[in-house]
Amino acid sequence: MQSWDDLRIFLSVARNETLSGAGKALRMDPATVGRRIARLENAIGQALFVKSPQGYALTEAGTRLVDHAERAEQAMQGARSVLTGDAETLSGQIRIGAPDGCANFVLPRVFADLSKANPDLDLQIVALPRVVNLSRREADMAITVSPPTASRLSYQRITDYQLHLAASETYLSTRPPLTRLQDLHAHRIVGYIPDMIFDKELDYLSDLNLDRVALASNSASVQLQLLRQHGGVGIAHDFALPFAPHVKRVLTGEVSFTRSFYLVRHAEDRRLDRISRFAKALAQGVKSEVARLEALL
Repeated sequence: MQSWDDLRIFLSVARNETLSGAGKALRMDPATVGRRIARLENAIGQALFVKSPQGYALTEAGTRLVDHAERAEQAMQGARSVLTGDAETLSGQIRIGAPDGCANFVLPRVFADLSKANPDLDLQIVALPRVVNLSRREADMAITVSPPTASRLSYQRITDYQLHLAASETYLSTRPPLTRLQDLHAHRIVGYIPDMIFDKELDYLSDLNLDRVALASNSASVQLQLLRQHGGVGIAHDFALPFAPHVKRVLTGEVSFTRSFYLVRHAEDRRLDRISRFAKALAQGVKSEVARLEALL
């Protein structure tokens, strides 16, 4: 089998799908990356990628090799942890992907506390209004609102959280009364851009039979800002409302959603004690912070 360096370069091309993207990640010249891939393919006697103007797509052989290469990557990370002492302390760099609502309102306090307790730990939050791609190593682990379907990923449910209809006090004082569900049709609705909802668990308004979204964004944080600016009525996370003191819940007896946060990571990562201990601390922190913020309402 080839050296770890060959597999490292192969993995980067597989994840970035271009020589330039892989070269940037590896801090190598793209032409050098291309030569190394060609050398690897010659050595094993099989094409690992289909090359096109759009980039590098894995062949069947390349797809099989990804599993082997990722296991080698995990072994190297484990060895590095032991040699540097990371197996005993939370240190180094860990990147977490999360939906922007969680990233904006829950993770900052959790990460600040983790950083204070582990001064050698560098934490990064990737806040995206979409699912973070762990296979391309966009992050070391991710918080999601649905469990993953990929077999190479493992997950644990962290906690449930609540969502309700909400609007600003100013908006409600200038609009028709909102005392029953049918009254929503006389109000401006704030919500997700329908064709950019990246997870079915976020499609709240379909359950309310509301066809028109007057003010829309693919970001839950932007939607809350629209509510703060008296834009209309929309679904908001209970844990986000303490950050918008003049936005209040409405129709709580008729409309209430319960969703869950999941912590997702590569199944192979469970072999790394450092990552497992961080995952445990992160999950506990998120659970506690959601409970703290919801209790403020």
